[in-house]
Amino acid sequence: MNQKIEKEAKFYMRGLKKVEHDLLVLGAVCTQSTTFETNLRFDTPDRSLSAAMHVLRLRQDTRARLTYKGPSDASSTVSARPEYEVEISDLDTGRRILESLGYQVVTIYEKYRASYQLADVEISLDQMPFGDFIEIEGPNEAAIQLITGKLGLTWENRSVLSYMRLFDTVKKNLGMDFRDLTFENFNTITIKPEHLQLQFADHD
Repeated sequence: MNQKIEKEAKFYMRGLKKVEHDLLVLGAVCTQSTTFETNLRFDTPDRSLSAAMHVLRLRQDTRARLTYKGPSDASSTVSARPEYEVEISDLDTGRRILESLGYQVVTIYEKYRASYQLADVEISLDQMPFGDFIEIEGPNEAAIQLITGKLGLTWENRSVLSYMRLFDTVKKNLGMDFRDLTFENFNTITIKPEHLQLQFADHD
């Protein structure tokens, strides 16, 4: 089991090709090529986990993992929250265990993710159903901000919100009532920055 304080900043992007090129020029190592992810978010029937800002998640990409995240540190300028994660044998078994304990799937979300390592910083290039993002995760804010600068991103346009919080924002602004953040649900929907209440971090 791996425990850490997850510290990251998220950036809304016009596209990912240029930043992927820039990462390679900087000497970053690709640790995972673009891979499809399925994520199952669990909660109690009365949504007590969400109310307390706790996350209980199963993820399937090249392996299956069970993750817990605690509340974010409100005083931090990046997203900083405790995280426990353990690899499990398979997603279906993990789901059966959690459902047997009374938890239920409250949302499913999908993404395509490629991961890079540069020094002690991990950079994830995420294609989400509602747009392209970069997550920069490091040991502290200074390390995150350093890589942000090297990639030419606008630090002030960072977001500390999770993808689920951004999904809630989009649903509210567009009057959506579907549960899951999937590519199929967004297939015919054009998302603009104002729908996410974000600004692009990269430049034309």
